Amino acid sequence: MGHVFDFQDARNYAAWVSQPANQWALDLERDLMLALLQPASGESVLNIGCGTGHSTRPLLQSDLKVTGIEPSPYMLDISHDTLGQRVDLYRGFAEDLPFDDNSFNHAFFFISLEFVNDPLKSLAEACRVAKDKVFIGFINRYALKGVQLRLQGLFSPSIYNHARFFSVWELKRMARDVVGQVPVRWRTVCQLPYASGKMMRILEKSEFVQRCPFGAFVGMVITLVPRFRTRPLALRYDAKRKGALVTGSVPIRPADQP
Repeated sequence: MGHVFDFQDARNYAAWVSQPANQWALDLERDLMLALLQPASGESVLNIGCGTGHSTRPLLQSDLKVTGIEPSPYMLDISHDTLGQRVDLYRGFAEDLPFDDNSFNHAFFFISLEFVNDPLKSLAEACRVAKDKVFIGFINRYALKGVQLRLQGLFSPSIYNHARFFSVWELKRMARDVVGQVPVRWRTVCQLPYASGKMMRILEKSEFVQRCPFGAFVGMVITLVPRFRTRPLALRYDAKRKGALVTGSVPIRPADQP
């Protein structure tokens, strides 16, 4: 089940998201999600661990059909107040999604995979219900911000005490364990914890800079490849027809016979 945000957790998180000082980082993270996911207008998207709904707004602005699922009723209340009737909201867990196979074009986690009980199973469920792409946005274990959050949890109570932090390489390996050798792309933003301003925004949008594996926020997209079950094709050989050859066989010359 993982960590389910209680009333105070949800209230604190909503307050943090609403602070103007944090908007520049949130904008960078959501822009990165859209750049990697590249959804087309009218497609369906599942937000797994939708929280307060702040990661859902840019999808609605792109004319997408969005569904959200979240285990915390307090988070769902805030999300409903934020998004209204524009999103279908469900209460449930990432490890057991109540949707059929290939129900959505895309699925995504936005700083939510850190809090599930079984990340591998949650990732497998996301790949099951999506048919095109799965996006994972997560806090980088080896970024300055990730180290800071882990150290902060040692000295004071924090929701990040319940989080599991991932690296680019670890999550890429998990994705391959779930769906095999499919295309996986990643980029990072928020290279410095508290940097903002026009020059920093330009730098952050540079593809060269986003290839740095130590940015605070990592966006990773898994492109799902359809799998087909195959069976060998049997070719019938008629021994009565002398001189007849089975396609792909090689005739035996007398010198080759024992």
